[in-house]
Amino acid sequence: DVQLQASGGGLVQAGGSLRLSCVASGFTYDDYTIGWFRQAPGKEREWVSCISNTYGTTFTEDSVKGRFTISSDNAKNTVYLQMNALKPDDTAVYYCAADLSRRYSDFPPRRVTRYSYWGQGTQVTVSS
Repeated sequence: DVQLQASGGGLVQAGGSLRLSCVASGFTYDDYTIGWFRQAPGKEREWVSCISNTYGTTFTEDSVKGRFTISSDNAKNTVYLQMNALKPDDTAVYYCAADLSRRYSDFPPRRVTRYSYWGQGTQVTVSS
């Protein structure tokens, strides 16, 4: 079965860095997108970044562009989210998810409903 496992969260002070990892298993498709989302207490889940195997490129939400970088190591079936210059507002549970729909319209996929498989999430807490 398709499984995604997110890890790497923790407690850091403002200005610090974390690298999140998402290990994927259970699918061998060439056309897919792996996305990172985050959800803070009392807020809806929001898209942060994604990496597209289909197009061989990455996309990042404007508010974190320049601080967050998504990358992948295909040999390890792992997608990373490098987060630098963290702010207290970045505090959230971070989820990785897979879009295997092979829909190429409305790209990059920012909607939660485009992703069918989700990891369990990893907590990121940034203190002031």
